[in-house]
Amino acid sequence: MDKILVTGGLGFIGSHTVVELQEAGYEVVIIDDLSNSSEKVLDGITAITGKTPIFEKIDLKEKSLVETFFKKHNDIKGVIHFAASKAVGESVQEPLLYYENNISTLVYLLKELKKLPEASFIFSSSCTVYGQADELPITENAPVKQAESPYGNTKQIGEEIIRDTCKVVPSLKAIALRYFNPVGAHASTEIGELPIGVPQNLVPFITQTAIGIREQLSVFGDDYPTPDGTCIRDYIHVVDLAKAHVVALERLLKNKNKDNYETFNLGTGKGSSVLEVVEAFERVSGKKLNYKIVGRREGDIISAYADTNKANNELGWKTELTLDDAMLSAWKWEQKVRSK
Repeated sequence: MDKILVTGGLGFIGSHTVVELQEAGYEVVIIDDLSNSSEKVLDGITAITGKTPIFEKIDLKEKSLVETFFKKHNDIKGVIHFAASKAVGESVQEPLLYYENNISTLVYLLKELKKLPEASFIFSSSCTVYGQADELPITENAPVKQAESPYGNTKQIGEEIIRDTCKVVPSLKAIALRYFNPVGAHASTEIGELPIGVPQNLVPFITQTAIGIREQLSVFGDDYPTPDGTCIRDYIHVVDLAKAHVVALERLLKNKNKDNYETFNLGTGKGSSVLEVVEAFERVSGKKLNYKIVGRREGDIISAYADTNKANNELGWKTELTLDDAMLSAWKWEQKVRSK
C-alpha cells in the first residue's frame, strides 16, 4: 500500500480526494494547518471509508516542520498538494500573504521531494492561468495570460517552479491539474464545502441564501456577450475532480507519463451561465431563490470552459456527474450542516 501525502487534505477538494485515495487502497497522510478547514472533516472521511487517515497539524510555511515531517514519513511515494490560500479578492488586498503561503510552501515541499530516490507530485492548479482565453473551449496549449490577481499569479508561478525543478531533478515526476469550477458534495453528505465567513464561490452562496443565512444572491452583471447575459463557467462535480487526482497520481506511479512535467485541464467541457446554475438549483431543490442582478464585478472574465480531450484520452478520465447532481448534493450537504 503506497503512502500518499495530501496537503490541505481537510479542505473541500482535498477531503474528497482523500476519500477516493483510501477507497483505491492507498494509505493517506494529511497535512493541514486548519486555517480554512476543520478537524471534524476527519470524522466524515472515516464515516465514508471506514479508515481514519493519519493527520499532522503542520504549517507548511515552517520549513523545519516540513523537514521533520519527511524524516518521520520517509516512505512517502507521492504528494497531492492542495494547501494554499485561494480567495481572489483577499489576494488583491493581501498579496504578500498569498505569495508567502502559496509559493514558499511549494518550494519547501519540492526541496524534500528532491531528496527522495523517486517522487510523484500532483499540483492543484487552476484555469485562472488562462485568463480570458482567446478561443473556447480552452485547451492545454492556450497561452498563459498575465494573471488577474495575486492568487492567479501564484498558480502560474507555482507551475513554473515545478516545471523548472523537474528539468533538473529526473527523480521527480509532476502533473499540474488545471481545474475549472468545483461544486457539489459527497453523496453521503459526510463531507462537502465548508466556507468560513461569506462564501467566495457561487454555489455555497446559493445554498446559504436558500436556507436563509444570506438574504439575497447577487448576480454580477447580465450584460455580458453570452446567451442570457451572465458569465459562463465550467462547473465540475468535486467527486469527479477527486477521482481525476487518483488517476493522475497512478499515471506517475506506474510511469505512464510522457514527460516528467505534464498539464491537464479538468472540467466537463460544457459552460453553464450563472442563471443556468440558479435554474438548476431551483429545479432540484424545489425552492425559488432570492437573487438580484447587480453591476459587474471587477476581474470577472466573460466565459471559460475546458477542452477535455487530453484528460479524456491520455488519463482515461471523464466526468460522470451532472450539474443537477452537483446542485442536489450541495443542497443536501447545506441542509445537513445547518441541522446540527
